[in-house]
Amino acid sequence: MASAHSRLQPTDKRVPSSQAWSELFLWQVDRSTETPLFRQIYGEIRAAVLDHRLPPGTRLPSTRALADRLGVSRTAAVSAYEQLLAEGYLVGRVGAGTYVSDDLPAALVQRPQRRRHVQTVHPIQISDRAQMSDAFVRAYPKADALPFARGRCIMDERSVAAWRRLTHRALRSFSAVHLGYSDPLGLPELRSAICEYLRSARAVHCDPDQIVVTAGTQYAIDIALRVLLRPGDAAWIEDPHYSLTYQALRSAGVRAWPIPVDRQGLNVAEGVRTAPQARAVFVTPSHQHPLGVVMSMGRRLELLAWARGAGAWIVEDDCDGEFRYAGRPLAALQGLDDAERVIYVGTFNKVLFPGLRMGYAVVPRSLLDAFVGARFLMDRHAPTLDQTVLAAFLNEGHFAGHIRRTRLIYKEARDTLVGELTGQLGARLETDAPEQGMHLVAYLKGRGSDTAIERQARARGVVVRALSPLYLGAHPRQGLVLGFTGFPQTAIRVAVEQLGLVLAVRPTDARRTASRI
Repeated sequence: MASAHSRLQPTDKRVPSSQAWSELFLWQVDRSTETPLFRQIYGEIRAAVLDHRLPPGTRLPSTRALADRLGVSRTAAVSAYEQLLAEGYLVGRVGAGTYVSDDLPAALVQRPQRRRHVQTVHPIQISDRAQMSDAFVRAYPKADALPFARGRCIMDERSVAAWRRLTHRALRSFSAVHLGYSDPLGLPELRSAICEYLRSARAVHCDPDQIVVTAGTQYAIDIALRVLLRPGDAAWIEDPHYSLTYQALRSAGVRAWPIPVDRQGLNVAEGVRTAPQARAVFVTPSHQHPLGVVMSMGRRLELLAWARGAGAWIVEDDCDGEFRYAGRPLAALQGLDDAERVIYVGTFNKVLFPGLRMGYAVVPRSLLDAFVGARFLMDRHAPTLDQTVLAAFLNEGHFAGHIRRTRLIYKEARDTLVGELTGQLGARLETDAPEQGMHLVAYLKGRGSDTAIERQARARGVVVRALSPLYLGAHPRQGLVLGFTGFPQTAIRVAVEQLGLVLAVRPTDARRTASRI
């Protein structure tokens, strides 16, 4: 259709309505679009009122005359008028017809034209926290289907079929629990299922009434920040660190104190030496993000002893805990805690699929009321339909089967990536094959800039994350963080070849390297 400005001509209320109508509506409805006819008529008249081409008091033709003029059913014209009357653009006068309202604000009806972008008189002001979060989100690498983006998940046909079947069943048995507000802790059947799983698979000590269902790990960490810390408080964070946790601390006004990580995990003694006043520590002991190391038993006991003596809290992010490729998954740090100083958080979003947006926190009883209160204020509770489906998925054994199958697939992908990196790029990269998790680290040999490689690789359709920017205080190492899950082996091989071009490793060089291994 032509624009509203070209279709409508100015008039005033002294012009007879029949003449005004012929001048005003030199347009036709567009039957080639999906926009309903009544909505097109509504939009044209509303635009004319807002642009003051239909001034207040102008009489409109009858719905029958309008319908005849446009070649539409009278129902479409009536529906358009009814909507305009309901919104106050038009008024009806008994026995006299329909008119443009005289009560519209002058600022509304006197503007010369509609503008897409309006310059405000007063500058927009937002909080420092919002500015910080906005800048981080814009700079944070977006999730991508390209290798080697991290956090890619797979759902095989068996898991998808089970999820679809359980979803249909939940919809068929739609019950009263979905029609009102629910428990902010989460549905009892889901909390019981999560509790049983954590006890058996992760050696977590918990009861169902300690579990709070969240939208994921980051959501749980946000609640923990609201409950545990005030602006200006100090908290330990691993160095190198997980970006989302670090930014959450910063945006909350918490002083994030970097504690170095070595082969045994977080260096507790260094934390006690440099920041003994810290009120909390955020740690990934089972699979440190990003280095992938496992916190030793000595360090775990040392950390628990410090928290107990200092009255501090430990937020344990069980990052990728389900995916261990040699032996059983490691026991959680929380299972060693006899003083209830650990908040244990986990997620189903990386284990099943990110669109699920479902996770959990195991909360010490002394914090439970405050934790639930903060969760309630944020969004009351998690979606009950999704909780119902997930509970059934856990209780009927589909989750355990999914983990077993996925673990094998991810292990094959890891082995393929390690083999290709070693064979093709072994002269330039030292690959650290992880026993657990969904990503690995390849360290640069010799001179080189991992941030430059990150940019150049992205231009070739390969997503890697530079390691050095993840260091806060410790001396940074140059390396690349690569996710290996959710990609077919052929895609992994091709992506490594492209990465080799970025690293200036020629195919002949790669073959020589592979022959020496």
